[in-house]
Amino acid sequence: MKERIVGILIFNEVEVLDVAGPFEVFSLAGGENELFYVHTISEKGGTILARNGLKIEADFSFENHPDFDILLVPGGYGAEEIEMYNPVVINWIKEQARQVEYMTSVCTGAFLLAKAGLLDDLRATTHWMDIDRLEREFPKVQLVRNVKFVDEGKILTSGGISAGINMSFHLVEKLCGKEVGRETAKWMEYDR
Repeated sequence: MKERIVGILIFNEVEVLDVAGPFEVFSLAGGENELFYVHTISEKGGTILARNGLKIEADFSFENHPDFDILLVPGGYGAEEIEMYNPVVINWIKEQARQVEYMTSVCTGAFLLAKAGLLDDLRATTHWMDIDRLEREFPKVQLVRNVKFVDEGKILTSGGISAGINMSFHLVEKLCGKEVGRETAKWMEYDR
């Protein structure tokens, strides 16, 4: 099985489980036969302050990261109220979309993908509290309600917070097979 490099974007006020849930799924998939190498990345590198004060150290900055096969864009207040208005982040996401095999978002990370124009004319979802706003602000996106995730091929979006775990399992199974997904869920004691 092909090993893949996963990048998880982090930024101030990112939702912790949006990052940590998928990080666990991809990191544990395959057990001792590592199938995914997971790295965090922030605009400038260094430490970011996630929601509720958790400090996370970025492995890389926009200037020095490896090429990613999968990029995960999490949500939280920092996505929808700060980074959505940061042209450096939006342009970096656009650039990454041309290079990665899969572009994914968790929760309000969908706002960043939408702002980058990546969700135009595609089905997508986000946190239930923010889906109406996403629909208003980005009318070209075809919003899907009451689902954990939406798979549009190269682009996958998930609902809020813990739904990123469901989407990550889906992508692991899509790439590595259902048995790898089952074993990873068992290891995590995660009911699917």
